[in-house]
Amino acid sequence: MFQPAPRTTVGGRQLNQPLNADDFALSAGFNSFMRLPIATTTEGLDACFVGVPMDNGTAYRPGPRFAPREIRSESTLIGAANPDTGAEPFASLNVADIGDVPVNLFNVANSCEMIKESYDKIIKDGCVPITMGGGHTISFPILQAIAQKHGPVGLVYINAHSDIADSMFGEKLTHNTPLKRAVDNELLDCKRVVQIGLRGTSAVANAHEHEKNLGFRMVRAKDCWYKSLTPLMAEVRQQMGEGPVYLCFDIDGLDPAYAPGTGFPEIGGLTSIQVLEIIRGCKGLNMVGFEVNEVSPIYDSSGSTSMAAGKYLFEMLCVVPGVKYAECS
Repeated sequence: MFQPAPRTTVGGRQLNQPLNADDFALSAGFNSFMRLPIATTTEGLDACFVGVPMDNGTAYRPGPRFAPREIRSESTLIGAANPDTGAEPFASLNVADIGDVPVNLFNVANSCEMIKESYDKIIKDGCVPITMGGGHTISFPILQAIAQKHGPVGLVYINAHSDIADSMFGEKLTHNTPLKRAVDNELLDCKRVVQIGLRGTSAVANAHEHEKNLGFRMVRAKDCWYKSLTPLMAEVRQQMGEGPVYLCFDIDGLDPAYAPGTGFPEIGGLTSIQVLEIIRGCKGLNMVGFEVNEVSPIYDSSGSTSMAAGKYLFEMLCVVPGVKYAECS
């Protein structure tokens, strides 16, 4: 028998379901996220997983172009429900993996144009994209498409670095400049931007003055040590209000003990539990898109970074507006 494509009927709608171990051997099946059905359009979808295999704006250790493939492979073990929170996304939403968007690995500017055009199509009918990067350069064209549809967005930004440089070697489109391009193009509601996990050395001591002047809230990693971030996220929900919100997670926001497979690891980072608290703390917000970037499988010998990225992508799906929650004891 060929690979099944399980669906269930909820309220008269046919909803895609991920394969589980009783449906098909865990080592088998198409390499889609959670072995979900593969779609070629977002018609009829409430949310989708999508890859952006581009890293040619990277300054140091390359490899995130291979991340979507590896994250999909590691996602096989993710179950369809979340007993910790009660979230049952596949009983609520129609979700599929729509594959990867086209990119030009020989031309950063052209890649950004292609990504923006693809996301225009992905979100035009209300589908919420959950993105597997890719280097951090991809955030700018994705935000271009999202802000064009929703207006300037609030931003929950998990990262060791601000990525708000104006240029690198004279180049405006790199993995260190996406927030600067987003600000310059008025894609962000700057009073609704929070950066969490900032740390690492810099050329100057007051490295974050520009972001402060823009009105960003900055939460350094050292201010997160030894504590739960649940109270912080209550404040973030107040900050974000009812407007559209995008969640961008550079995997180097995690301490390298949890995510060694990345291009710019920084010690003293967030724990895996704290990142769960941040994502789960976005429940109830008007989330219009999500992204995990900078996973570099060539530095991830055990697969643990790609595995973590896949788990967090599922957690993001669980806070998409419209997801139903069961009561869990």
